[in-house]
This record gives sequence, C-alpha cells and structure tokens, in this order.
Amino acid sequence: MDHKLAAEQILAAVGGKDNIVSAAHCATRLRLVIADDTKVDMAAVEDAEGAKGNFQAAGQLQVIYGTGTVNKVFDEFVALAGITAGSTADAKAAAAAKGNPIQRATKLLGDVFVPIIPAIVASGLLMGLTEGINSAMGGALDLNPWYNLIHTFANASFVFLQILIGFSAARVFGGNEFLGGVIGMIMNHTALINAWNIPGAIEKFGESAYQLVGVNGTAGDIIASGHIPQVQLFGFYNVTLQGYQGHVIPVVVAVFIMCIIEKWLHKHVPDMLDLFVTPLVTVLLTGLLTMTIIGPVFAAFEELVLHFFQFLLAIPFGLGGAISGAIYPLTVVLGVHHMFNALEASMVAAGADSFNPIISACNIAQGAACLAVFLRTKSEKKKGLALPSGISSLLGITEPAIYGVNLPAFKPFIAAICGGAAGGAVSSFLGLTSISYGITGFFGYLITNNALHYTIVFAVAFGVSFLIANILYREEDVVKKPAAAAPAAAAAPAVKAAPVAEKVDAIDEAGILASPMNGECVAMTDAPDPMFASLAVGNGAVVLPTDGAVYSPVSGMVGMLFDTKHAIGLVTDDGIEILIHIGVDTVELGGTPFTAHVKQFDRVEAGQLLIEADLAAIEAAGKPTATMVIVTNTDDFSSIEPSLGPVKAGEKLCTVTK
Repeated sequence: MDHKLAAEQILAAVGGKDNIVSAAHCATRLRLVIADDTKVDMAAVEDAEGAKGNFQAAGQLQVIYGTGTVNKVFDEFVALAGITAGSTADAKAAAAAKGNPIQRATKLLGDVFVPIIPAIVASGLLMGLTEGINSAMGGALDLNPWYNLIHTFANASFVFLQILIGFSAARVFGGNEFLGGVIGMIMNHTALINAWNIPGAIEKFGESAYQLVGVNGTAGDIIASGHIPQVQLFGFYNVTLQGYQGHVIPVVVAVFIMCIIEKWLHKHVPDMLDLFVTPLVTVLLTGLLTMTIIGPVFAAFEELVLHFFQFLLAIPFGLGGAISGAIYPLTVVLGVHHMFNALEASMVAAGADSFNPIISACNIAQGAACLAVFLRTKSEKKKGLALPSGISSLLGITEPAIYGVNLPAFKPFIAAICGGAAGGAVSSFLGLTSISYGITGFFGYLITNNALHYTIVFAVAFGVSFLIANILYREEDVVKKPAAAAPAAAAAPAVKAAPVAEKVDAIDEAGILASPMNGECVAMTDAPDPMFASLAVGNGAVVLPTDGAVYSPVSGMVGMLFDTKHAIGLVTDDGIEILIHIGVDTVELGGTPFTAHVKQFDRVEAGQLLIEADLAAIEAAGKPTATMVIVTNTDDFSSIEPSLGPVKAGEKLCTVTK
C-alpha cells in the first residue's frame, strides 16, 4: 500500500488543509475534525487508497485503515497538511466538545487508557506464555531463575500501572506528564503498605480493622495482625498509609485535579518563580488531596462499580453474560466502549478479568457475520472488504467489520449481537476469565484460564452469528407489493404515511431507483450547483420538488444524517449508497427549515418518511430547493440514466445498470 498516496487522496477528499480543524488517530482510525462538512467528498473518502470504511461520530470524520497502517497514513497526512503534534491534541478536544457529557467523559477515559494498552498487551501476552507453560508443567518452573526473571518482566506493567496511568492522564488533561507520573508513584510508593498484601483490603471501607497503631510498627506485624497503619492530621483526621495497587479511577481523578492546580499556578505565579514554585505546590497539594480525600472516596466508588459489574456477570444461567455480550457492540458504535478499560484493569488487579472473554466473544461474532456476508455477496468489492475484515475481527480488531460491512448492511450487525450474547452467556456460565485485557480473538488463548472453555465460547459465538447472518442477509431487497400513490401536496401538506407507489422500493434486478419526493426529474448535470453537476460526488438525478416530504427510496440503514438535516445518506442491505441532498447551500440555514423523523443508524423501509422540508422557508432564504439524489458508489455501475419529467415519490427516478 502507498501510504503517501492514501494521505494525499484523503487530504483532497476533505477539502484540503484549510478545511481541517485538527487531526488524530487511534489504533485503527484516522480521526479528522472538519471545518465545513459540505466540502467533504464522501465518495472520494470511500474510494481512497487503503480505506476500509468511514463514518461520522462524536464530531469527527473517521476513516478506517486498521492497526499499523493508520500510523503510517497519519504520519504522511500531518506532513502534507502541515499539522503539528499540538494539533492532534486539538483534534481530541474539538471532537469531544461536540459530544454529550457522557460521551465526553468516556472519550477522555479512553484517551487515557488507549496509549497504555500496548504495555498491557505486552505484559498480558508474556504472562500468558510463562504461566501457561508453567501450568502445563505442573508448576515445575516456580524455582527456575529464567522463569522468575521473565515473569518479573511480565508483571511490571501491572505492578506500576498507576504510574503509567498518571503519565497518560496528565498528557490528556494538558498537564506535565512527569508530574502525573509522580502522582502515580505516590499512590504506589513502597513506603505505603501494598494493598495486595493486606488481608481483606478490598473490604476495608467501614471495617473496624482501622486502628491507629503508630508508625513504628513493622509492616510484617501490622499485616499479620490485620491492622493498617495510619497517621493523624490536624489532631483528628486519620490518613491510611496504604497504597492504591489495583485501583485506576483514583489516579485518573487525582491527575485531573493536579492539572487544574498546575494550570492555575502557571497563570498566577511570576515567571521567575514558576519553575520552582509550580511543581512544588502542585505535587504537595495534589498529594495531600489524593491521600486524604481523592484516594479513599474514589477507591470506594470504584469498588461499587466493580461490584455492580461482578453482580451483573454473576446473574445465574449465563444471563448476565448474555446481557453484557449484547450491550458491548452497541457501546462500540456509540464510541463509549473505552469505559470498560478501567473496569478490566480493576478486575485484572483483583486477580481475574471475567469481562474480557465476553468482549472476545463479541469480536468473534462480528468476524463470523462478516465472513457470512463474504460467502453470500455477489459484489467483488464487498467480498474484497468482507474477507480481510472478518479475519481481522477474529484476531481482535473489529472496526473494519463493524463499520465497513456489518453495520451498513445492518442485518449482519444484528446477527453479531446475537452471537456475542450467546458467547457471553456461555462464558459467564462456565466462569471463564482472563489474566489480562486488550487481547481478544485467537490471541485470547494466551491469556485465558481455560483453553477448552475458551474454545467452546469461540465456537458458540462464531456459530450463532454465522448462522443468523446467513439466514438474515440478502444480496437484493425483495420488491414489495404495490402501494397507494403519495397524496398530493395540497391535500396533505404534512404527510406522515409511507407513499410508495407501484413498481419500486429498491435498486432491484431491473435497475430501478425510486424518487424520494414528488416533483420533476432533471439530469444531475443540470443541478444548480457546480459540484453536483460535475458528478464529483456521484451520478443520479435531481428532483425539483412540489412539496417538502422526503421519503426513503430504498430499504436499508441511515448511514449518515447531517446535524443540519439538509442531507441524509442511506445504505441498502447490498451496499448501495444513496445521498439525498435537499437544496443548494442549505447547510447555511442551520437546520431550521428541516424536521428529521429518523436518526443515524436507524433501520428504514422504502416509503418511510425521512425528513420534512419547509420549501417556502428555503426559497425565502434565497436557496434553490432542487434535491439531488446521488448514488455515491457510482463506479460500481456501468450507467445511471434519469427518467426525465414529472415524478411521484416511490416511482422510477433512475435506471441503474450494473
């Protein structure tokens, strides 16, 4: 793959460097915040070198490349666009600002944990290999020096996890990374009693075991007696001298507070004193707040969250695992799945992660559904996307499968949810756990506590998803029976019912695409906008509407709905992509003349009301009401011919030849 060419094509497709607010990337996706969405050529984004799919979420245009590839494309992209390292942080802030509070919070949590996942993966794989070999040998390696040395390497990321989190959190929250690392060190300091070594430490809150024993007692005596050392501040407030091993939320909150303090001091401390005063006061205040308030309070909160999920997963007969397996894919689509990183880190610290095998079942199910599409589709392009995406999911990377194949077709995504729920149920019923997180699919064998049980979960998740996807998925929509024609605009100015007229509800074998509106059909080359008239976005037809009701011309999924509601993208079950753009330059109206009756990712049927447009308001604003109906993957067809003249919603608009 030519990474520079890929970057050049994406840069051109999004309208050039002047249309980019900022850019970033995660493990699989290039994430762009665009200044003007109307300048983005989505068809060109779709066809760009190496792109496996794209979608818009949380204020970002996200282009999927896959692990490893995205890093190289990003490097070429920022070089071409002239974006600095600071701009990548701006991309996160700009996109996060567009989400709701829950999305912003979970995105921040994800930004903290995603960078440290490679360290967790390295440790998890090494622990899986060493402990797996030792277990197979009946513990014969317990005293082997090589085993103990390598096992020390494997444990390092988990033993000092708070330091990694502190460093990463400070980077995300805009503070000094090394001061963030220091806060992690304070919570992990060897002068404090290691939380893992204290009997019943997890249940310490509210227990009578808290007794003031004095700082001169030896650690061994204290541990043996079940007591935890404390010091008294202000003559009445007891501070427990215990580390926070096994806790992750307290260090994130502590570093967040640290960054607020540090930024305030930078603004108010004179420059000549800033280098000395700011770090000193920041660490002192944050350290005190951490040990006296933040640590105890948020450790208790984290325990409650952990116990809730443990309760959920402990619901008998695998029901809890089924619920978790059904929910997880939805959190991926909503972009909030990174919240589980903190949960899993706590579970690993406590000894076993029961959520990771369920996530693995969900990923396997996505791959199985994708492979079912590969076997059933006749489209060579879709086959070329579905096969590698399915294999990628079986190895633990699901974004190409979800966003490139399963979600656009929708039914395979439903099949994958069913497979994930079935696999989650079996995993929960069998009590399957992992010794690490961030590793799923085939590689999950390296960290599972029971390879046989993992195989059963793997087989159930794959089999259920593959079977249901084969049953549900159809290459072509079935043409529905004729329905009554749409009522005239004068008789029904606020139409709510589906108006599909005779003939059409999809691009069928006869190559018929229905009209979404009543009006007159003209050629796309006559569109009152040069971009559309040039066919740069794709071919199709233009409707000069007589009323503002916009109906779905096909059955499929809403792949895109602009915030301004002036344009909507639909994807049929067999992958045909249709863009309906209401008016010219109507994005400038801020959504005022439009009322949407669907939302992004909704399943829609042919003839379903999508949007109502106030044509009089559009005309009063000086904008043309001409509505472009575009097949954005035009290159998949040999010709697209409009049926010129009067047309009603549901009747033939174009003849599409495959």
